[in-house]
Amino acid sequence: MFHSISLFVFLVLFWLLLSGYFTAFLIGAGVGSALAVVGFARRIDVVDHEGHPIHLGPRVLLYWPWLAKEIAKSAWAVSRIIVDPKLPISPTLVRFKPSQRSDVGLVIHAQSITLTPATITIEAHPDEFLVHGLTREGALGCIDSEIDRRVRACEGAP
Repeated sequence: MFHSISLFVFLVLFWLLLSGYFTAFLIGAGVGSALAVVGFARRIDVVDHEGHPIHLGPRVLLYWPWLAKEIAKSAWAVSRIIVDPKLPISPTLVRFKPSQRSDVGLVIHAQSITLTPATITIEAHPDEFLVHGLTREGALGCIDSEIDRRVRACEGAP
């Protein structure tokens, strides 16, 4: 029930943020739409700790700014590679074992790697990730990485 209530509150706040208008009709439409979405989501049984991971709470709010900074740094590095006349790339595939315990943690880790320019998660399994990197250093940097440690901390692990 907690996940349903938090999903409803999140959807209403998101509706208000996007609409920018606070008339009775629009607020009522937002509440009605949020109720309908929560009702449909409960009916198809997707309102749980994975479908709405509210349990990550403040830890993930600290992770997002760090990830945004890493994405910007990586984008800058890729831009430098692209404009270099020698085009110093060394495409590399690496396999490694992620340290996350939950499916949500594995997805956050895999998507964080993919969001970072010059790397992409090709396969993600609980026991192994396959990652492609534009450079050998970038690909090897995914093994036992800061992303892995920070996502593990988001899960609440030390």
